[in-house]
Amino acid sequence: MSHSHSHSHLHAHDLNGRNLLISIFFNIAITVAQVIGGLLSSSLALLSDALHNFSDVVSLIISYIAHKLVKRKASLKRTFGYKRAEILAAFINASTLIIVAVLLIIEAVKRFQNPQQIESNLVIWLSVMAIIGNGFSVLLLKNNAKSNMNMKSAYLHLLTDMMASVAVLVGGLLMKFYQIWWIDSVLTFLIALYLIWMGFALLKASTKVLMLFTPDSIPVDEIVTKLNSFETISNVHHVHVWQLNEEEIHFEAHVDFEKDISLTEFDVIRSKIEDFIYNKYDINHVNIQPEFGKSDTKDIIVQD
Repeated sequence: MSHSHSHSHLHAHDLNGRNLLISIFFNIAITVAQVIGGLLSSSLALLSDALHNFSDVVSLIISYIAHKLVKRKASLKRTFGYKRAEILAAFINASTLIIVAVLLIIEAVKRFQNPQQIESNLVIWLSVMAIIGNGFSVLLLKNNAKSNMNMKSAYLHLLTDMMASVAVLVGGLLMKFYQIWWIDSVLTFLIALYLIWMGFALLKASTKVLMLFTPDSIPVDEIVTKLNSFETISNVHHVHVWQLNEEEIHFEAHVDFEKDISLTEFDVIRSKIEDFIYNKYDINHVNIQPEFGKSDTKDIIVQD
């Protein structure tokens, strides 16, 4: 059973692309300003924020490309089209979050051992600019991040960078008024830990989809038990459940019937199965292989 996408969904898809483009240009400007400012002020926190902003630019570009690829039609060579492009983008972006965080921790430890005096005024003004720019980008992507893993990966990059800029601002104020130079390294270290925490959750979620794991919300045992209670169905086995992308969950199974039914009878039962699975579990693609008197393995899960 498949379900067509509405016009409003297509409009939202175009809006996502526009918002990603706007965010890309904002973050390019912020990154350039922070690199220059970080070098002039000798602020590691500002340079680390610039590095994170650069990873934002890369992640946003990846998200935008994936966003465009998804709209390409399927073909004989690509029967699913590019429906998993956004999941792959989410995986890549989550990985870069963690890699950037590890690099920041290494630099923070080095700088903590050898703290340097920093031009705090420049740090303060540039961090304020980054907060405003990233804050606007976060608002652009916030709504769509709830339902799309690709948009969520871009949103998390921007959100964590906005929070990092807030930390840099606090550090700049402490350095300006209290000359606490080591705070620059400590804040960098804390920013990196937060990036690892946020990135790992998204990396785990996207990996589950890429590995064809059963979605956490789908109780396979319960579905099989319910289907086994259907009239004329003897046994449901050899079950596979996987998530193709944000909008499609697939279910396939072998269904053993109590008697040798006709194709017309099977179509009626198949339709009932599809409606039940869709309405109860929101699984929108169902593939049933009918069987009668076949001596195959009747286990729910069979290793192919």
